[in-house]
Amino acid sequence: MKIDMLYSKIHRATVTDADLNYEGSVSIDTTLIKKAKMFLNQKVDIVNCNNGARFSTYIIAGKKGEICLNGAAARLVHKGDTVIIIAYASVELKDAAKYEPTVVFVDDKNKFKEIRKEKRAHKGEL
Repeated sequence: MKIDMLYSKIHRATVTDADLNYEGSVSIDTTLIKKAKMFLNQKVDIVNCNNGARFSTYIIAGKKGEICLNGAAARLVHKGDTVIIIAYASVELKDAAKYEPTVVFVDDKNKFKEIRKEKRAHKGEL
């Protein structure tokens, strides 16, 4: 059996643009994609910290410092909003307690600051 777990996230990034006329997706600075161990075309959830919106889309390559929501998702954000970009993975249940996702922290200009590992939940601690 498998369980869906947090794979990685880019924590509290700043939306640099919202392009309603693009066909869809989120443009992310390629440095952040690599640091977060994410992939082009990977499905991600976006959580808007300003208005509570939560939606899914996929990743495309963006320019340096860019976090741009495209297509219909552009209606759910505004330039300057703070978002969390979350990717998940299916992990074998036996491996879930020791699994450590990657969390990328950025500054208010979406410049990489640091990577932290989320704390693991061990059997008996839940």
